[in-house]
Formats: sequence, structure tokens, C-alpha cells
Amino acid sequence: MQEYDIALKLLLRGSAKLTMRELTCTTVETWLDVEMPKVQNSRVDLLGETHEASLVHLELQSGNDATMALRMAEYCLSIFRVCGRFPRQVLLYVGEAPLRMESELRGPDLWFRYRTIDIRDLDGERLLESEEAGDNVIAILTRLRDHKDAVRRIVERIAGLVTAHRETALGQLLILAGLRHLEEAVCHLRHKVAARKTITRPALRQNPCNLNGAIPSQTLSSEA
Repeated sequence: MQEYDIALKLLLRGSAKLTMRELTCTTVETWLDVEMPKVQNSRVDLLGETHEASLVHLELQSGNDATMALRMAEYCLSIFRVCGRFPRQVLLYVGEAPLRMESELRGPDLWFRYRTIDIRDLDGERLLESEEAGDNVIAILTRLRDHKDAVRRIVERIAGLVTAHRETALGQLLILAGLRHLEEAVCHLRHKVAARKTITRPALRQNPCNLNGAIPSQTLSSEA
């Protein structure tokens, strides 16, 4: 599984509450862990239940896939088979290339559709102003007026977190920054902030901006 996929799942299931509301127009109360009854034994990326007992399915995609609508339909029917309810579905596109995927299937007596959202269309400034660090980190993927200033604000926000959360958030920021070729900017600013703020030397040693090195295990731990 790609690192960005794991990092985004952890953020969306965790502190990126504003991002989730922007994507789903609701609040997920409980995340479900279900296996789809398919030969491939595949799992959906994120499946949650709201306080109204409705289901929300969020699928992450970093590249254009001509079969995406078919995949989403298969996920929809598999979720219905397991849970007895149809989910509200959102495909979240985080890739760099322009979005070119259909969001529906049409047949003589069939019309299946779901929402497709390019993460660049989210309000990056709102995410930067959020009190949740997860929203701040995800803002790196949106269209921002000044990416350098945004990276500075995110890194400074992360620097104020407690040590365990700080190290995880830094690793997640580096992973997502790679989708926008901003790794060097993150590394440069994190070291500047570390020199005058609270990013500890142990944290830097564990995640030292060696772009070819490993990300700390706690950054990538997931049940997915």
C-alpha cells in the first residue's frame, strides 16, 4: 500500500474533522472495519457511520483510472451486501495530473453515480486556519496562494504539538508533500523551526528528512 494512502487514512480518521465535513457534508461518528466478500478480499479505504446511522464510503485515488466508476459500483454493492445499507460515496482525488475520471455508470435501466472531489478544490485557507493539525497537514494538497507560507504555518503548528503527535504529524506532512513536490520546502522549514521551537532532536533523528529513508513506524501504522 502506498505511503500517502496510509497517511491520508490516518488523518481523515483522526483529527482532520473539518476536511471530513467538507467532503461528506456530515460527521462520521464511528469508523467500520469490514472485508468485502470478493475473491480479492479487498477492503474499501474508509467506511464510517454517522450519528443518523447512515454509511459514508470514502475512496482515495492518486491517479486517473478508467475503471473507477465500475470499482465504486462494486464497492457500493459489496457494502450493501455486508451492511444491508447503501453508502453515500465520495471519491477523493489527490493526484497531480488533471482529474479525468467519470463519476457515474449509465445503462438502459441503470444509473449509478457518486461524488468525485479533487482535493485541490477544497478551501486550503480554511484548512490552514482549523484548530486540528490533521486539517492543517491536508491543506498542503490544496490550491494555495503561497505554498512556502503555508508550509511554514503547518510546520509551526506541528511544532506546538506534544512529542508523540508531533513526530507522527511531521512524517505525514512529508509524505503528502511528496504528492506536490514540496518535500524540500518542508525539510528546510522544519529545521529552521526546530532551531527555535520545540521540535526535539530525537524527533529529527527519527525522521531526518532523508527523502530516501524510512518514515517512522508510528506514522504508517494502520489497521487498513
